[in-house]
Amino acid sequence: MPTTLIRRADFLIAWDGAAARHVYMPDADIAFTDGVIGFVGRNYEGMADEIIDGRGFMVMPGLVNIHSHPSSEPMNKGLTDEVGTPGLYNSSLYEYLPIFRGDAESVPACVRVALSELLLSGVTTVADLSMAHPGWLDLLAESGMRVCIAPMFRSARWYTRNGHVVEYAWDEASGEKQMAEALTLIERAEQHPSGRLFGMVVPAQIDTCSETLLRESAQEAKARGLSWQIHAAQSVSEFHEITRRHGHTPIGWLDHLGLLNERAIIGHGIFLDDHPSTRWHTERDLARLAETGTTVAHCPTVFARRGITLKDFGRYRRAGVNMGLGTDTYPHNMLDEMRLAAYLARTQATNPRTLTSEDLFMAATIGGATALGREDIGRLAPFCRADMVMVDITHPRMRPARDPLRSLIYAAGDRAVHSVFVDGERVVDDGRLLTIDHAAAAAILHEAQKRMMDQVPDRDWAHRGVDEIAPSTFRTA
Repeated sequence: MPTTLIRRADFLIAWDGAAARHVYMPDADIAFTDGVIGFVGRNYEGMADEIIDGRGFMVMPGLVNIHSHPSSEPMNKGLTDEVGTPGLYNSSLYEYLPIFRGDAESVPACVRVALSELLLSGVTTVADLSMAHPGWLDLLAESGMRVCIAPMFRSARWYTRNGHVVEYAWDEASGEKQMAEALTLIERAEQHPSGRLFGMVVPAQIDTCSETLLRESAQEAKARGLSWQIHAAQSVSEFHEITRRHGHTPIGWLDHLGLLNERAIIGHGIFLDDHPSTRWHTERDLARLAETGTTVAHCPTVFARRGITLKDFGRYRRAGVNMGLGTDTYPHNMLDEMRLAAYLARTQATNPRTLTSEDLFMAATIGGATALGREDIGRLAPFCRADMVMVDITHPRMRPARDPLRSLIYAAGDRAVHSVFVDGERVVDDGRLLTIDHAAAAAILHEAQKRMMDQVPDRDWAHRGVDEIAPSTFRTA
């Protein structure tokens, strides 16, 4: 098998296994063969079939995104940027998510646009939480990414008839059928010839799943050695619904059912029992998450749009909660998400020291890898997968580059991402995608959004048009 060597990178962000942390390694080499890293260090003396000059670059592990919705969210650009339902605590989930949905023809373009944005921002592994759709596996494989396929299923769908009450249409038999189909799809993913697809069990939302479906899905995940993820503690409405049904907070209910553990991921996990918008009679949720080893998938952008945020990332970390990051919504830009996560944490804590750049990068790499049960991604170390990013530290936005990771997160962003490798294969080169025609997908998506907007009045409870729900920034003269 041919060996590729990146020689004399200005910086490697290497993994120190003994200290269990990333470290800067200046003037260093990294070699990989057949998709696996064989050497990380200085003065490599082995054979190399291809040599890449690392001077002027920082080489870092590919980012791990554990919560994303590629098949739907890119459709919503320009629609949900300023939308929130006042009668539902500014959550737009229940009123607008059901009406802003594209047709089947739009899904491939949605996925291609989202995966393009992810790759260009340094993501090499993504968890795709979507409803199953035709051609899904091959579509993901064509991107060259490593993808955790996470087909969602549920016992009920939510809706509102008035903008202030959430109702649920239950069909438990359908939920069971959806779960069986999801498990079959995961099996197919793990057998895919690309070798880069694996699975996760995802009952969609805590308030749309029966107790039976929650328990059975967790049992299936454990039996198959898979991670398990659920949207929970993501809205005030959901918090009140679960306390009304069960007398427990959402996190408390999952703990009561025995579903919190080291392979469990809580999508969002914002509204704990001590959150100022809920203030339950207990203050145990944060400790429950830490004691059970449960991961929180933190996705700040989608909530910040509605004036909602976690309180706060640093507090969760100090309590011992494993934190991972996800993009959830558009734009699917992981570096932007990291920067916003840092700033929101600091403003919520009124403390610039509530989390460090190292905490943030750990969440975007090791925290996510841990949640997915992967010890071979999110780090540059021998025997790990050759998933890595070359950052151009000579880019003007990276200068001065005293601390190149900080320059990347807080200043340059995806503009400085030069090359991305997944399994040792280059999928981005000189800032250009090699696997997806991003522009063509975006053009298709633009037309698909027009079709979707025409359907909104028929789907909306008040039969409003898009211009009434989401007025444009300026009036048309």
